[in-house]
Amino acid sequence: MNPCVRKLCKIAGKDSRTILGLMSGTSLDGLDIALCRISGSGPGTRLELERFTTVPYEENIKAEIRKVFAKPHVDFQLMCVLNPFIGRLHASLINAALAEWGILPDEIDLIASHGQTVFHAPQAQHGWGQYPNATLQIGDGDHIAVQTGIITLSDFRQKHIAAGGEGAPLAVYGDYLLFSSATENRILLNLGGIANFTFLPDGSRPEPVFTTDTGPGNTLMDGLAQTCLGQPFDPDGTLATSGSVNPQLLSSLLTNPFFGQPFPKSTGPEVFNASYVQAAREQTGTTDIAPADLMATLAELTAVTATEAILKCIDGHGKTVVYVSGGGANNPHLVATIAEKLGDIPLKPMSDLGVPGDAKEAVLFAVLANEAVAAPNPAPGSPEFGIGLGKISLPG
Repeated sequence: MNPCVRKLCKIAGKDSRTILGLMSGTSLDGLDIALCRISGSGPGTRLELERFTTVPYEENIKAEIRKVFAKPHVDFQLMCVLNPFIGRLHASLINAALAEWGILPDEIDLIASHGQTVFHAPQAQHGWGQYPNATLQIGDGDHIAVQTGIITLSDFRQKHIAAGGEGAPLAVYGDYLLFSSATENRILLNLGGIANFTFLPDGSRPEPVFTTDTGPGNTLMDGLAQTCLGQPFDPDGTLATSGSVNPQLLSSLLTNPFFGQPFPKSTGPEVFNASYVQAAREQTGTTDIAPADLMATLAELTAVTATEAILKCIDGHGKTVVYVSGGGANNPHLVATIAEKLGDIPLKPMSDLGVPGDAKEAVLFAVLANEAVAAPNPAPGSPEFGIGLGKISLPG
């Protein structure tokens, strides 16, 4: 037997596993690295977050990714070389983090790598009936495995598509295993580049659980901040707070067909981007709108679409608590706007459930890797459940 395969079998049979979860989202901020100790599997999963860090991408790295990011036409050679390049970059960041933490690679059982999304194309978006849902993440797992010497699981979204899903959002299974409650209806709202939530009704039953994108999260606001402020985001929502919402522009932005699609659904910056905003500005004669007013309107768009989706989802389910995570959870203006629109529904930080909001997505991919190797039986339900997400790359 191949020694790496023998090692994988041994890891699968352990009482607990040490797994590094990696996440790099559509905001292109950098690489989240979560060191997790996970025991059990399925409903018996128990997780302890031992270390967490976010390593920012250098500006030249962001610039190279943006050349292929969410663009229907790209330099295919650049796309080809970026795939191993991002894998090797992530491996180098992992090795540096482990060295800083004083942890040897041999002490890590598995790496769970999400990769860097560069294009997301569900069928409802691409409209080509003969083609299935599709998505593409770069950062090849083989390169990570070889450069770190650690067995790596990656490319998690492809099995979800193969089983009938859209490849996103994937948070639902880990959310269900870690954060379900027997007594409390929960919405786990993630304000990343794209906003999404997982609905966890009380009783810890998998059947009613689902996850969905709601529309833009930070991606439009971050793009404006980069253009107007020369910063990656609007610090503390200061620019948005100083502006006023433009009702005409907001109404035009809300006409996008995505918002009327049924749950669950997924989208990305391929739809919600600068061109989408510019078209709405031209339609409404608001091309000269002040940057502060534009930022306030984009923040309102995120808040309106997220809260309307949440309220529609929980209608008839009784008392519900919303827990917020993602980069947008650090924007006081956005969080306050959402809280106001939720009314009597409590809005709490994800950390109240034991995992820091910034670490949540990296943690959830560690859970998916744990399930892929350790779960003896698939969980019931839709494509989100029990389908062995992740491809395995051996270091030798």
